[in-house]
Amino acid sequence: MNQVYLNGDFLPAEQAQVSVFDRGFLLGDGVYEVIPVYQGNCFQLDGHLVRLQASLDAVRMKNPHSNREWEKIINELIKLNGDGNQSLYLQVTRGVAPRDHVFPENVSPTAFAMSNPLQAVSAEYKNEGVKAIILADIRWQNCNVKAITLLPNSLLKQQALEAGAVEALLIREGYLTEGAASNAYVVLDGTIYTAPKDEKVLAGITRDVVIQIAHDNNMPLKEVAVTVQQLKEADEIWISSSTKEVIAVTQLDDSPVANGKPGPIWQKMDALYQQFKRSDTT
Repeated sequence: MNQVYLNGDFLPAEQAQVSVFDRGFLLGDGVYEVIPVYQGNCFQLDGHLVRLQASLDAVRMKNPHSNREWEKIINELIKLNGDGNQSLYLQVTRGVAPRDHVFPENVSPTAFAMSNPLQAVSAEYKNEGVKAIILADIRWQNCNVKAITLLPNSLLKQQALEAGAVEALLIREGYLTEGAASNAYVVLDGTIYTAPKDEKVLAGITRDVVIQIAHDNNMPLKEVAVTVQQLKEADEIWISSSTKEVIAVTQLDDSPVANGKPGPIWQKMDALYQQFKRSDTT
C-alpha cells in the first residue's frame, strides 16, 4: 500500500481524501512537478523545486512549504515507499473555496505528493527509437507554467497513441515547440536545435541537463526553434522528459528519420546523460 503526503500528513493512498470544493478539482487551479528518483536519491531536486516556485509565482499562488521543508517531505516519502527507483509527483492547488473564477482570499493551498515505481526506459526504445507524429499545438499560451490543466496534452497524446506513435511533436506558427509531454530536439548538420525557453515551451529539467552536457562536451547546440520543413529534413530527432530521459525519434509520421535508427549524436548524448545521472544520484 503506497504512502502519500497530504497537507502535513503521511498516510496510505487509499485513505487520502480531498474536498470536492478544492479548486484543483473544480477548476484545474494548480501546478505540479514530476521528479525521478534513482536508488532513493532525487535527480535534480533543486531544479524541480525552482521550477515549482516559478509556476506558483506565475499563477499567483502561495507555496505551502519552503524548499527545505519540501526536501524533508520528499525524502520521507521516498523512504516510506521503499527507496529504489521512483517517480515522485508533487501537486499544489489553490485550496478549498466556493466555486468562483476569481481567486479566493485567505485560503490555504492543498499540498499533495505521491510516489510510483519508476520503470527503466525500455531496451526497444533505446535500440530502435520511437515513432512521433506532427500535430498542431492546441495548448494555452503559458506552456512555461507546469499546470495541472492537461486536457489539451491528453488529447494530443491520445491522437499519437491512435496513430501508433509514442509522442506528438507540436507546431505553432510554423515552428516546432515541443512534444505533448516532452521537450524536443532536432539535429541538423551536426548541430542540436531546441526551442528557446519562452511561454510556448516548458523549461524542462532534463532539457537543462541536455544543454549542460552539450556545452560541457563541445557538442554544438542552439536554442533556436526549427521550421516544419527542417523537422522533416532532420538528421536526428529526440525527445526528453524526467521519466523517459532522452529518446531518439526514428519515425516521423509515416517516414523514417534519416536511416530509421538512433543516430550517433543521440548515442553520445545518451551515454553522457547516463554518466551525469549516476554522478548526480550517488
